[in-house]
Amino acid sequence: MVTNVGMLGYGTVGAGVAWIMFGQGELLSQKVGHPLRLVKAVVRDLAAKRDNPPPLGFLTDDPLEVVGNPDIQVVVEVMGGIEPARSLILRALESGQHVVTANKALLATHGRELFDTAAAHGRELNFEAAAAGAIPVIRTLKEGLAANRIRSVFGILNGTTNYILDLMTKDRTHSVPYEAHLKAAQDLGYAEADPTMDVDGTDAAQKLVLLTALAYGTLPTVDDVRPEGITRLEPLDFVFADELGYVIKLLAMANLPKEGGRLEVRLKPTMIPKEHLLAGVPGAMNAVMIRGHAAGDIFLSGAGAGMRPTASAVVGDIIDTAKVGATGHPSAQPSLGWHGIKAEGILPPGESRTRHFLRFTVRDLPGVLSAISGILGRHGISIAQVIQRGSGPEGAPVTLVMLTHTAKEKDVEEALVEASRLDALTAGTRRVTVEDFGDK
Repeated sequence: MVTNVGMLGYGTVGAGVAWIMFGQGELLSQKVGHPLRLVKAVVRDLAAKRDNPPPLGFLTDDPLEVVGNPDIQVVVEVMGGIEPARSLILRALESGQHVVTANKALLATHGRELFDTAAAHGRELNFEAAAAGAIPVIRTLKEGLAANRIRSVFGILNGTTNYILDLMTKDRTHSVPYEAHLKAAQDLGYAEADPTMDVDGTDAAQKLVLLTALAYGTLPTVDDVRPEGITRLEPLDFVFADELGYVIKLLAMANLPKEGGRLEVRLKPTMIPKEHLLAGVPGAMNAVMIRGHAAGDIFLSGAGAGMRPTASAVVGDIIDTAKVGATGHPSAQPSLGWHGIKAEGILPPGESRTRHFLRFTVRDLPGVLSAISGILGRHGISIAQVIQRGSGPEGAPVTLVMLTHTAKEKDVEEALVEASRLDALTAGTRRVTVEDFGDK
């Protein structure tokens, strides 16, 4: 028996997959139990220059040489984008081929259709590389923690933003703005020329959608997550985070309260305690912490992107898929680890309860602190700590920081809208979520 593999796409990740499969063919075949061969890859332009040209005849510009080809058992989609990737994956599944994909945007948008199609045809749809690069979080949730009721999933899911935030945390001059750190990340290749989907939180939100589906059997949307990026953070926020004992990370979270209630998902810049494992995730690394009712806290960390780490996850999926295909029977293992996707409602973002860091810039006048405290109090927000920085003549701008107790997000938003009408405010208020990782 032989398992033949065809690829849709031969860019950075596709070349990495070929590098592993051509270079480690004997090792992979030993792990599968029979020969595993990468036989064809579909590209848009056969004449394009490639740094590492593949074997003659390996590339084609006709997707039908791979999709629907009865001699190819596993289709690997690494072309990216929504179309034609969606249509080609559906056609492959319907024709009886198994599929491996690294396309988080596609799964976060059309996951229900794709997973349902895979189940209807008894095919595998595996996607380890779509959630957290080389970190084996999908296998951990589907298999290693299958006996657990998952209480929460926390993650740092984007290497570009983590690299920038790490630079801002370590900048002891506290004088370098976000834009300069972004430029440094671009110069080193950690950020794309157009980093929008990274820095606005979209990329990490798509990954959170998939992790939530694996942990809870329900498939939220990116709109449910309502991601908030890192572009509004300023050096002064990192000064106060450090003073208060926190580090700022772009933190993804899915949580199902112990006492019952609706599933909560969010992705925001968040202050987390310095001593927490997630606070120490450096540079462009990713990490995931999963809390199970029986296993407790599980912490995974590794490279979240890059040619070889991503290709490693893709080839791992190919191996698993080839083992299933070797049985000759349709797959009985659902792609998400659940038989059927639940239509569970997600907690509206405004109902989320957490602590908040609030930074006001106000004129140093009598009664200003009292006025702001009064507004927060009228909205049911209790203040845990107050810091004031700056001095000068009466009426000069000063910085006023408040750390709240747990409060409902919509109450904080409404209070800040009311506070913005105060004549004493001289700049917009900054708000950062605070997470202390209590036993929710």
